[in-house]
Amino acid sequence: MVGCASDPAPIEQLRLTEQALNQARSLGASDLTLAEQKLAAAEAAMKSEHYREARLQAEQAELDARLAEARVLNEKSQQGLAELHRRIARLREQLGALQ
Repeated sequence: MVGCASDPAPIEQLRLTEQALNQARSLGASDLTLAEQKLAAAEAAMKSEHYREARLQAEQAELDARLAEARVLNEKSQQGLAELHRRIARLREQLGALQ
């Protein structure tokens, strides 16, 4: 059965999903397995002309990739904050030694 007219091929969504995965990878996200599996399912559904299923899988994969990206950014922010706290503590120690 050919895809329904109301469900066009989600070509743009697949492109956005691949872009989100690449961006997450470039930031060092390592927990992309689920997103990659959903993208593969979306591509398989696309080949079978099950466009609605392809779109849903691709959207979920994009969200999973963006979540992985957000986790990496959050972790980097936390590390930066911890480093600032260490520097402040070191400066306080140095100021205390001067008094």
